Amino acid sequence: GTDGDACSTVQHAFQCSYFRVYTTPDVIGVELGGALKNVVAIAAGVSDGIALGDNAKSALITRGLAEMSRLGVAMGADAQTFSGLSGMGDLVTTCLSKHSRNRAVGERLAQGMSVEEALAASPMVAEGVRTTRSAYALAEKYGVEMPITHQVYGVLFEGADPKAAVTWLM
Repeated sequence: GTDGDACSTVQHAFQCSYFRVYTTPDVIGVELGGALKNVVAIAAGVSDGIALGDNAKSALITRGLAEMSRLGVAMGADAQTFSGLSGMGDLVTTCLSKHSRNRAVGERLAQGMSVEEALAASPMVAEGVRTTRSAYALAEKYGVEMPITHQVYGVLFEGADPKAAVTWLM
């Protein structure tokens, strides 16, 4: 938030011995980091689903971080925010965790499920599907190169083959 005193109050209210809270004035960067990581996680799930391996997924995550940062900077965020917990930290967890709803959607797409089937297979919301549409529009609006977002958009909304899309990225 932009009110340092309010941020400090909230930080101290929630922080405890097992939960550390950080503050930042970069609202745009934190919001984008929290949203865009889900798009990359869908691509990571497709990568897992076609067994490209850990090195390929690592490259995808690294490129995803750069993509997130490019859009963030174009929208007024601080590039350093994406190197922190709301960027790299959240991105790595979402792309690697067996509990990630968005990564699971990507895996299901790679197995041949439709978007509707992949979403219906989970009782929880995979927000990356809707976020992909917004990220695609923002990339167009700001003239930012976002190849992962474009490929995920193609898979989700244009009928592109998930295996071909992720293979193209590699």
